[in-house]
Amino acid sequence: MKLLSVVTTEGHRLAAKIDSGVLIFSDANSLLSESGSFFPLTLQEIFASGKDFFQIESRLRSFIADPRVSQYVRPESEIKIAKPFTPHNVICVGLNYKDHAEESKIASPEQPVLFAKWTGAMIGPNDPIILPLDTKEVDYEAELAVVIGRECSGVRAENALDYVAGYTCLNDVSARDFQRGDGQWVRAKSQDTFGPFGPYLVTKDDVPDPQILGITCSVNGRVLQNSNTSKMIFSVRELIAFISRGVTLRPGDVISTGTPHGVGFAQKPPVFLKAGDQVVVEIKAIGQLSNPVNER
Repeated sequence: MKLLSVVTTEGHRLAAKIDSGVLIFSDANSLLSESGSFFPLTLQEIFASGKDFFQIESRLRSFIADPRVSQYVRPESEIKIAKPFTPHNVICVGLNYKDHAEESKIASPEQPVLFAKWTGAMIGPNDPIILPLDTKEVDYEAELAVVIGRECSGVRAENALDYVAGYTCLNDVSARDFQRGDGQWVRAKSQDTFGPFGPYLVTKDDVPDPQILGITCSVNGRVLQNSNTSKMIFSVRELIAFISRGVTLRPGDVISTGTPHGVGFAQKPPVFLKAGDQVVVEIKAIGQLSNPVNER
């Protein structure tokens, strides 16, 4: 199931993308009342409520299966999609593809390299990436993002996917000159608008194996990254197990799992984002995340 947040006159609302279009659950209030169902108004509410995401997901699936919901479905072209939600934490993984470590001229890590992206950087599909005044080297990074669905502490790798609500696309936008100057990555990765993600939260049941997904990034139609999540050094299972050894993961936490080779600084000549560019991250079975680039 593909869940998303859409913009309505009443604010953001929970919706699902189905074969015939987009169902905004609040549009079907009469059916909800008749069935005695109640759903949170937004994905944000689901994660903030502390309720079991997987129970809510099951009820959403059952409701979508009712043939009467078809009268409430809208064409996706007629709606505005917002960012899925504001994450509780965003935990990013560096150098998690061997070929990216090689193009960065850094040895492949022996354990996951973690850093934080401040949640204020997070934006949604079609929101503009705004170029800061103090950097000339803004780079793209296509990544598979994992959304945690229930509290997770000290889990083993073999059980780790039991805690995953689903997956989405993320662009880990990075100011490379800030990275070099700071000696660490947080400021370079956390500038306003440097965290596009979405458009969909694709629930775990629709992605039985997150390690077989094609992943690409294109700028103005030119494919610059083209890889597969099978090339990760540390799998999604291993990352969750490693992080949760000492950090309790909570519903709405996002783990961004690293980027493959082909980033802008490694191109010859380098390709850095400029005003007027259009950046598209696409992951098979997950969706396509597109963002324009604007000057401040």
